[in-house]
Amino acid sequence: MEYVYAALILNEADEELNEDNLTNVLDAAGVDVEESRVKALVAALEDVDIDEAVSEAAVAPAAGAAAGGAAAGEAAGDDEDEEVEETSDVPDTTDDDEDEDEDAGGEGLGELFG
Repeated sequence: MEYVYAALILNEADEELNEDNLTNVLDAAGVDVEESRVKALVAALEDVDIDEAVSEAAVAPAAGAAAGGAAAGEAAGDDEDEEVEETSDVPDTTDDDEDEDEDAGGEGLGELFG
């Protein structure tokens, strides 16, 4: 990430993004510079408008959050229109006897697993 940050610093300072400038920024920050990574980053960003890429990246999460919020609102609105009756095919096996020991269920598992 340090390499990308250094490229952003150069862009913000209106300095040319080249290997020497990138290396100088990284050196000033105390980063152990790998020449191959510097060359790769400079080559990758050669035809990229960094200002445009940053502005698009800043808009994308906000647009995604707005779309997600709208979808959640629509889903909540759908529930109000329909009345859902919850039923179960599982018979009610609750025991109304309150005197039963609560640990009795755990004993059977203990016997199973030793």
